[in-house]
Amino acid sequence: MDFLSLFIIYLLLVLASIVLVCIYSGRKESFPARGLSCITQISSFIIPTWLQRPTQRMLHRLFHTRSCLFIVLHLALQVTIFGEYSWEIFGYCQELEFDTHYLLLPYVLLAVNMGFFILCSVTNPGTITQSNQESFLKAYAYDGVMFQKNTMCPTCNVEKPARSKHCSVCNSCVHRFDHHCVWVNNCIGAFNIRYFLLYLFTVTALAADLAFVTAAFLIQVVLLSNMMLGSYIDDQGQEHAIDILFLIQHLFLTFPRIVFMLGFVVVLSLVLGAYCCFSLYLALTNQTSNEWYKSRRYECSCCRALEPHDRHIVYRNVYSQGVWVNLKEIFKPTSSEKKKKT
Repeated sequence: MDFLSLFIIYLLLVLASIVLVCIYSGRKESFPARGLSCITQISSFIIPTWLQRPTQRMLHRLFHTRSCLFIVLHLALQVTIFGEYSWEIFGYCQELEFDTHYLLLPYVLLAVNMGFFILCSVTNPGTITQSNQESFLKAYAYDGVMFQKNTMCPTCNVEKPARSKHCSVCNSCVHRFDHHCVWVNNCIGAFNIRYFLLYLFTVTALAADLAFVTAAFLIQVVLLSNMMLGSYIDDQGQEHAIDILFLIQHLFLTFPRIVFMLGFVVVLSLVLGAYCCFSLYLALTNQTSNEWYKSRRYECSCCRALEPHDRHIVYRNVYSQGVWVNLKEIFKPTSSEKKKKT
């Protein structure tokens, strides 16, 4: 198997791993969860029968119970990436006379990102209890479609405020519930959504900056060596001009860890960038991930066709008050809103 095939397989495995984690970090009733169910069924034909039950128990423990495993994995990934960056890339770039401030920017982004990561992990997202449920009940009006009055949570034994949801992982109802994030081992709700967004934006900027610095280093190496002006002789003894595939193979053989790291952070930047855009859209329109998913049910033509004609429900987002007010609600949340709708 040639280098290109190995490299493509590596990128596909990295992408598949990230997508799988994103699928598992969603809610139990979401579309990704149904996709996960399909993946589980397919894997049942691959995994030996005697391993299926232990595997299911392990996956349930990892993704449906609170665990610090993904925090450890998160830190291990950062240590690995920054170990490679500090050990090789930083030194090489200094030899090539890169601007020091430019090389130190990833460390600044890492420090900021870790601060938001800690805040997101330790901040109470807005857990609803019998002692504080009254203040949360006044926060938002019920829209009568997605959120109904006098709905009790059978597990927490509290009346569910509008925009709240019971998290089966944390086993509690959360005010303005967005989702449960396995990477921070916490629910994302009204009181830590701002930290989550800032964490998400900084980790995306961090991955993109690392990809940019690494790519700039490799491009500089190619330009200084005048490699593109040379040629090579293949196995049949024929001479060819240097092309992109040969160049990538040469860089991989010369800097294998750096090329692997570049592939990882590029894919990570694209995935996180897409998720950032989606999260920004939700913030600007004053929606949560939970509400966005539920609203798809009312907009899906297939779902409407299954309902009686006299029971068609039209959903409208009554919580959006304009871009600036929506953003203010994210960064200055309150448990009780004075502008309650009627």
